[in-house]
Amino acid sequence: MQAALIAIQQYCSVHEIESNFIDSLADEGLIAITIVEGNSFISEEQLQDLELYTRWYSEMGVNTAGIDVIRHLLDRVRHMQLEIISLRQRLQLYEGQ
Repeated sequence: MQAALIAIQQYCSVHEIESNFIDSLADEGLIAITIVEGNSFISEEQLQDLELYTRWYSEMGVNTAGIDVIRHLLDRVRHMQLEIISLRQRLQLYEGQ
């Protein structure tokens, strides 16, 4: 089953941003753009990330390079949190012996 596509032009109009912001995100590898019959789209699966990036850009003035850095750091924090949970579970096994 193919994911639903959202027109970038429509997204930009609703969120009052320039389409070059979306292009910059694609250039940074943060989102993927799909071209269908000359029109640009993003998959519905990317919408949550795109909305987050749009808020960072619009409300906080973060550029696309900064968005990439923030996303990378948040991914590292999530990974470390999972690692801490795993280590705590292993520790509980040893403490229970």
